Amino acid sequence: MTEFAEIWSYLSQGPLLWLTATLAAYALGDACFRAAGRNPLANPVLISVVVLAALLWLTGTTYATYFAGAQFVHFLLGPATVALALPLYDSLPQLRRALLPVLAALIVGSLTAALSALAIAHAFGVSPEVLAALAAKSATAPVAIGIAERMGGSPTLTAMLVILTGVTGAVVATPVLNALRLKDWRARGFAVGVTSHGIGTARAFQVHPTAGAFAGLGMALNAIATALIAPFALSLFQ
Repeated sequence: MTEFAEIWSYLSQGPLLWLTATLAAYALGDACFRAAGRNPLANPVLISVVVLAALLWLTGTTYATYFAGAQFVHFLLGPATVALALPLYDSLPQLRRALLPVLAALIVGSLTAALSALAIAHAFGVSPEVLAALAAKSATAPVAIGIAERMGGSPTLTAMLVILTGVTGAVVATPVLNALRLKDWRARGFAVGVTSHGIGTARAFQVHPTAGAFAGLGMALNAIATALIAPFALSLFQ
């Protein structure tokens, strides 16, 4: 056991170990997702987060050590977000025909996402730092972290809240929208993109290509809207 501890201590300091662990955890989550018949409850991101969190806890590894190896995956968030422009371009004619409803839904969705979270958290008496992290939770991670930092929030807490928001949206969106009998793929996708950013958008692409394209649109526009709305919304509760 002593030799194993020494070997693990050496390996855990290398960035390749945690990059490999991240990819392996997601591969495990995706395999579980496929085995479950693509059931939204078996979300691969949720499974991989649980697996990695358990691994870090069991090995006593700090987040800083983990991130030193997994930061390459974090870097790919930017290119992945930009790549969503391709399916959006394919759906451009549909977007032009629905421009006014899209703008109205964006404003309402962005305001509701920020104000509802802040109102509930404020009622429970959470600290200003947590409020700042919550205000941007529905934007995509690179944008949300930047907004929260400028408002005095914790980047780590913001990243966690963004992931929780995305996973929750990816799990509950399809059953809720089905229960509401909403059949317009544009509306379904846009709603998921505004509320659940990249993780929700990935789920929308699995459901329908048009829903995925409009989810990408919602995610991109909500990032801009949140940058404008979040500071105003936060000021109401400070």
